[in-house]
Amino acid sequence: MEPKPVANNLYPHIKDAMASIALLVEGEARALIPAQVNAFADCILAVHNHDGRIFLHGAGRSGLVARAFAMRLMHLGFTVYVIGEVVTPAVRAGDLVIVVSGTGETGPVNETVIIAKHEGTRIAAVTSNKDSTLGALADTIVVISGRTETDDTTFLERQVTGTSISLTPLGTLFEINVMVLLDSVIAGLMEALGKEEHDLARRHFPQRRRR
Repeated sequence: MEPKPVANNLYPHIKDAMASIALLVEGEARALIPAQVNAFADCILAVHNHDGRIFLHGAGRSGLVARAFAMRLMHLGFTVYVIGEVVTPAVRAGDLVIVVSGTGETGPVNETVIIAKHEGTRIAAVTSNKDSTLGALADTIVVISGRTETDDTTFLERQVTGTSISLTPLGTLFEINVMVLLDSVIAGLMEALGKEEHDLARRHFPQRRRR
């Protein structure tokens, strides 16, 4: 059956956006500071080795990326929670709180971080703004580039003037970069822990058996 005609041919724009994003992610991988990434992975492994707990936190789309990372950590066998969920317990000394925030200035997120630090937890931050409030609070930080919502120019202005090739509105590029980074961290943790894909699969929610 022939596909129905469409009103707009958006495929070229979508393809160009994907290609542009892929190039920018590749550039971000090259720009990472190895010491930051190693320290980030080490603090996760240290919590695991001491039977500690990991809490993920973030607002909006950054929060969704944090939740995705929490899921993969659970598959690896970590004790992990997402801050804000009704079943999440209180933090305590020896825990690790991982925060994703492009601006590093999201008020409710930073207020939670301050409370967690007061309880003796370590803070690991993934942000575009190392000089932010969150950057100052964090014990470990990974800097990821990407336009955040606080940039002065709008998405349309940047496209018209040619000041950006990201083709991504708001903080999208940051969130994509962080998603790729954190999935790659999972690959590194699998190597460090001697885990394989079938080990993670055991912790997936069981699928209904076919009859």
